[in-house]
Amino acid sequence: MTEPHDDVIGLIPAGGQATRLGRLPCSKELFPVGFQTDAARTPKVVSHYLLERLRAAGIRRVFIILRAGKWDIPAYFGDGAWLSMDLAYLLMGAPFGAPCTLDQAWPFVRHARVALGFPDILFEPVDVYALLLARQIRTGADVVLGLFPVSHPHKCDLVEFDDDGRVRRIIVKPRATELRFTWMTAVWTPVFSEFMHHHLAARLRLQPTPCRELFIGDVLQAAIDAGLSVEAECFATGRALDIGTPEELGEAIIAYT
Repeated sequence: MTEPHDDVIGLIPAGGQATRLGRLPCSKELFPVGFQTDAARTPKVVSHYLLERLRAAGIRRVFIILRAGKWDIPAYFGDGAWLSMDLAYLLMGAPFGAPCTLDQAWPFVRHARVALGFPDILFEPVDVYALLLARQIRTGADVVLGLFPVSHPHKCDLVEFDDDGRVRRIIVKPRATELRFTWMTAVWTPVFSEFMHHHLAARLRLQPTPCRELFIGDVLQAAIDAGLSVEAECFATGRALDIGTPEELGEAIIAYT
C-alpha cells in the first residue's frame, strides 16, 4: 500500500453547471460511468475514479469545492470514510472561473502541497499523481503538470514544453495550433498557491467583473512569466476523457463499461 502523503491535499473544483449536457438527474460529477468491482456490480460515478487515483498516490485529505445547490455530492460521498479518505467541502465564492473557485481553499492549503484534479475527467494511468509528486520532489518545481494527448485542441489548454520537461508556454483554447498535449492534472507547492492567491486579488482589484472567464491556464502562464518553475510529466500513451459534452460522455461510457 502506498504510504500516505500527509503534506499533500487534494483539491477538486465541482462548481460547474454542466449546461452543455442538458438536464441531468444529478450533478454531473455523480453521473454513473462504468461499474465498481464489487460482486453486485454497483454503478460507479465519474468523480469516484479521480478519488481513487488520489488515494492510490497516498493522498487521503481532499477538499471538494461546490456551487450552492450541489448538495447531492456531499450526500453521496459523505466524509469519505467508505473510501478510506478524509473529505471536506467548501462553497465557491466569486463565480469568475476555476482559479477563483480553487482560491476558496487558500486558508486551508496555503502551507501544503496541492494535487489538483477535475471530477468530470477520466484519465489513465492510475499512478499519475504518484509520478507527478515524484517529479516535483526530484526537481523542486513549483508546479508539475500531467500532460495527455489532445483530440480537441480548440477546447483545451495546449502546453509547449522542452525535452527536459520545462513548460515554456500555455495557450488557452487556441483556434489553431501544432501543439498536441494538454494538461489534465497538476501538483504544486505553497509557492504557486500564494502566487495564485495574490495574482487573482490583484486582477479582481483592477477589474472586479472580468470581461471573460478566468482559466487556470491563464494563471499558470502568469506564473511562468513571473519566473516560477513549471514542469511537465508527459503521459504520451495515456488517455484523458472529459465528459463535458454528450458526445464525450458517450465515449466515456463505452470506454469504461
